[in-house]
Amino acid sequence: MSYYFAIIGTKDNPLFEHEFGTSKQGGDGIARFPEQARHMNQFIVHSSLDIVEEVQWGTGQMYLKVIDRFYNNYVSCFLTGGNIKFLLLHAPPTSSLTNTGSGSNNPASGTSSSRASSTSIAANPTSPATEEAIRQFFVDVYEAWIKTIMNPFYLVNMEVKSPVFRTRVAAAGRKYL
Repeated sequence: MSYYFAIIGTKDNPLFEHEFGTSKQGGDGIARFPEQARHMNQFIVHSSLDIVEEVQWGTGQMYLKVIDRFYNNYVSCFLTGGNIKFLLLHAPPTSSLTNTGSGSNNPASGTSSSRASSTSIAANPTSPATEEAIRQFFVDVYEAWIKTIMNPFYLVNMEVKSPVFRTRVAAAGRKYL
């Protein structure tokens, strides 16, 4: 599964962006967004901001789960107390990448590989296990975010360029996603 994580400020300006892939189930941590669609990640995330603004007042939760879907891409959201939005675009692998099979023409082997892939977390982005992993990722990033904005030199809606923060986001991605 490929992920694009963005932190959006109170004025709908991007404060931080990070793209990564899954490290679970033999993943190498590299995002596998199609090259012709990679430039759409920012557009998809920012287009979901209208939905975030509608949903945020209807619930008292910080984690809003999956709020938007664009083709095979899902957008999950986490809100901070200061109205900073953490948005995670996650794209499950396509069926051709997930169900590669062993190359034999035996239908039984194709059935077993598709059954195994359908139970994996990456195969179902709206499953409770996936939702919990994304929530834990957001909580870890939120803790790192709080430590970053407590810096006396940080100004509200200023882009975060800290390599330590980027490393902590990448570590949370490896740990949970």
